[in-house]
Amino acid sequence: QVQLVESGGGLVQPGGSLRLSCAASGSIFRIAAMGWYRQAPGKQRELVAAITSGGRTNYADSVKGRFTISRDNAKITVYLHMNSLKPEDTAVYYCNADLTAGRGIREEYWGQGTQVTVSS
Repeated sequence: QVQLVESGGGLVQPGGSLRLSCAASGSIFRIAAMGWYRQAPGKQRELVAAITSGGRTNYADSVKGRFTISRDNAKITVYLHMNSLKPEDTAVYYCNADLTAGRGIREEYWGQGTQVTVSS
C-alpha cells in the first residue's frame, strides 16, 4: 500500500511564502516523477510543478519564478517552495506520484490534498 502524506498548507498574506511537503511511503520500487497539482473552487485540477527521478523540472507558467520544486530521494519526499504568493494561488494542493509499487505495476498516486489560502 502506497501513501502520499502532504503537509505545510495554511493561510498566508499576499507576498508571503509557504513550503509544502509530500512524503511517500509503502512498498515502492521506483519513482518516475513526483509533482504538485492544485484545484481552485469551480476550476479544473491543474499541474503546478513536477520533478522527474533525474531532477528535470516542469512548471506552470503562472508559477514560474515564484515556486520551486525539489525532492529528497532518501526521504522519498517532494517539496514545493512557494514565494510571492498571490490570491489566485488559493487552492487545494495535491501531491502526485508516478511510481512502480512492489506489485510491479506503474500507477499514479494522489495525496489527500492540503489547503493553501492567500488572503489579507
